[in-house]
Amino acid sequence: MYFPCSDRIKNLRKEKGQTQKRIASVLGLSQRVYSDYENGTVRIPVRVLVRLAVYYDVSLDYLSGVSNIRRSRPLH
Repeated sequence: MYFPCSDRIKNLRKEKGQTQKRIASVLGLSQRVYSDYENGTVRIPVRVLVRLAVYYDVSLDYLSGVSNIRRSRPLH
């Protein structure tokens, strides 16, 4: 099974120079569960996606693969 957000979270983690263990700790998960998210073997719960979006300062649209724009800009 493949989920577009799997590649995104892996790439974001690597860009930040973080380990799976570190991100899993931030999220309160085991490294194994986080690894499953990155490998696309299980769906990532929305609450985890929200926390990842906040942590990486990106939009949910970006994480989910709907958009290639990392952050939405506020309308003035």
